[in-house]
This record gives sequence, C-alpha cells and structure tokens, in this order.
Amino acid sequence: MLALPVAPGGEGGANAADAVSGLLVLWCGIRLVRDRRRPLSRTAAVVLGLPVVGLAAGVAGAVTPEAGLTGLTRYLQIFVLVPAAVLLSVRGRADFRLLAWSFVGLGLWQGAVGVHQYVTGTGASYVGEDIRAVGTFGATDVMGMATVVSFGLVSAVGLALGPCTVRQRTAAALCAVALVAPLALSFSRGAWIATALACGLQVVLAGLRRAVGIFAAVAAVGVILVGGLGIGSALLQERMSSITQVTDAPDQSVNDRYTMWAAAVDMWRERPLTGVGLKSFPEYRDGRASLALSSGSETAGAGVAYRRQPLLSPHNMYLLVLSEQGLIGLLALAGSWLALLVCALRRLARARHTGVAPSNGSGGVDCGLVACGLIVWQLVDFAYADIGGPSTVLTGVVLGLVAWWALADTAFSSRTSHQVPAGAAEPEGATAS
Repeated sequence: MLALPVAPGGEGGANAADAVSGLLVLWCGIRLVRDRRRPLSRTAAVVLGLPVVGLAAGVAGAVTPEAGLTGLTRYLQIFVLVPAAVLLSVRGRADFRLLAWSFVGLGLWQGAVGVHQYVTGTGASYVGEDIRAVGTFGATDVMGMATVVSFGLVSAVGLALGPCTVRQRTAAALCAVALVAPLALSFSRGAWIATALACGLQVVLAGLRRAVGIFAAVAAVGVILVGGLGIGSALLQERMSSITQVTDAPDQSVNDRYTMWAAAVDMWRERPLTGVGLKSFPEYRDGRASLALSSGSETAGAGVAYRRQPLLSPHNMYLLVLSEQGLIGLLALAGSWLALLVCALRRLARARHTGVAPSNGSGGVDCGLVACGLIVWQLVDFAYADIGGPSTVLTGVVLGLVAWWALADTAFSSRTSHQVPAGAAEPEGATAS
C-alpha cells in the first residue's frame, strides 16, 4: 500500500496502509478467539504491553477527550497492536526473510522514484530547487521516502552479511549499493546518521575480522569517489556539514528543532510524571518556545503548491513522549524498545554460537542481523524524528519483526512457513513462545 502515491496536499490521517494494518490486527484477534489458546509468552506480553502504562496517564491529561482518544489509537496501533499482530503472523525464518525482502523491494521502488525526481527536477523544494527526493510521499512528508529506503538498506545489509546462500548475499549486496543514492538524495540528516550507525553495528556483529576489511573497503571507495572523482554535489556536502552546526550559524530548521526541544523539556518540568497529555504539545508550544521559533516549515514541489506547515511536534520521539506522557510514559515506551534490543542481541549471539542449521544453511544469523539493525536504526532515528505520516505504519511492522526474533521461540526452530499444511494444527509455540 505504501508503494501507491499519496494524494498531493493531503493533511495526513489514516491511509490505505493503516487500513490494512487494522485488518491484520482484526484477523489475528479472530484467530486467537477461534483457536482459544494463550497467544504470547509472559515476557512478550510484558514487553509489548509496557507502553500502555504511559498511555493511560497521557490520555487522562489530554487537553480534550478527542485528542486523547486520537493519540491513544495511534500509539496503540504503532507500538502495541501491529507489532503483536506481526509477531503472531510470522511462522518461521522464511516468513521473516520475506518481510525483509519486501522492505528492500519497497525501498528500491521509492528510491527509483526519488532519483527520477532529483534528475528531472520534479521533487520537493530544497534551497529553491525542486530536487529533493521524496518518492510517492510528496513534499508534505519529506521523511517518508528516507525512512522506507533506510529500512530497505538496513535489511539488505543484514541479508548480505548472513551466512546464507551466495545468491542471497550477492543480490542483497547489490540492492544495498543501489539504495545508497536515493538515501543521499533525500537530504535527511537524521536518516543518514541512523543508517550509518545501524549498518556499522551490523558489520561488527557479523564478525570483527570481516568488519575491518569492510570498513577499509568502504573508506577506500569513499576517498576515490569523493576525493578522486569529485562525485558528490555541493548541496550534499553542505547538508552533511550542517549536522555539526548547532551553535555556529545553524540553518532555520536546526534553530526550530532545538527551540522545540527546549519547549518540550519545559513542558516536562511542569508535569514531570504524567506530562501535559497526548496530542497536547501544540497547545503548550507557543507559551514555552522562544522567539527564535519560526511560524512553520515551508513545503513546495512534487505536485504541491507552496505552503507553510505548522510545527506540531519537537521532531524527537523521546522528548515528545517525555512532554506528553511524562517520565512514566518515557520509561515504559523506551523500556519496551530497549528490552527488544537486548533480547535481539542475545538471540543473535546464541544463533552464532549454535552454528549452521541443516534446514537452511544459515542458522537464522541473517535474520538476527536484520532485526538488530532495524531496531538500532529506529532508536537512533527517534532522536531526530517522531511518528507521523503514511510511513509510520512501517514502524509497527519493524517492531513486530524485531519482536519475533527477540521473543518468539520459533526464531530457532528449523520449521519454515511452507512446511505447515493449510488448515493443519501448528506445533506448540508455532505462533509465539
């Protein structure tokens, strides 16, 4: 559904991908009622259900009941219901790889559209030119394509590093290389940082000896392309150098971001435990932001006329949760994510020590690398972005995929999805631990 174009000038809200995620949750609920069995282990239930603690306090403090209900629905969808539905639906490593390759395919499609936008000058406006690659998401969601391409790139790197077939490693490596260009042309500094850290961690987790060779090769290629051949536009170099310009002549977007971060901290200080309520950041923003904050961000291009969009969030998921749900909400939500990361790393270490599985020749190490890379990317990106836009539903799918690897016993089962006949009873623990 996210491969379809987004209506130009759309104001956000639910879309086709959200509707499909709702159908997935509904189908899983019907299955659980029909099968009459405990769907999740206690660990999985606690980890995935932990965000509900902070949401309860956030709803109670919302400015209006409608805002509280809207925020509750969105948070439950992305951080609880969709991840649980994906966890229950993935039946083995074959299903996991299918989803990972779907991330790669979606990233290649959106990336191809983005590169075409840059070449033809039909993208979103950037420094007065319509060259910013945004894919089918349009100028009102400039982070959409960057997020999709990043997920595809991280998935491809994980699949390429796994000890699987030569065909998979080669195809995944070629896809990863192809996705670098559209990620660069998205001009998304947060996505660049998150992708670099996630892929770097994947390389290290795949083996220190191999990591040294890969890092040396990447550095050599970078020196040849940028230093020797001069590949890399001045716009890219300027955008990259602006990452470190926090106090030394930062651009307006950096000024706005840090001003909103300060406003979010002030909101938290007012109500440290429960925050100001779900979807209440815009209501408290102007009373706590300094005069350095602009009236809104400017968007144009990619089929959308010039317009100013209001700044409705601090563009930092941790500070957004801290300001609206307080310390209780942040500890609950971030605690759930950190638990997934720790469990995913432990399972990956166990898979590496277990050795090669005769069933598919990989022991699931490639799945573990993908899962660890995706969760690290999301945790790092949340320092520069928050939920919002059509691509947000992918965050729920990513968390569900990571949860399957981290929490489900089937991560180390040799059974794959095609081995279960249609209508046959699945073995104990087939859908979850």
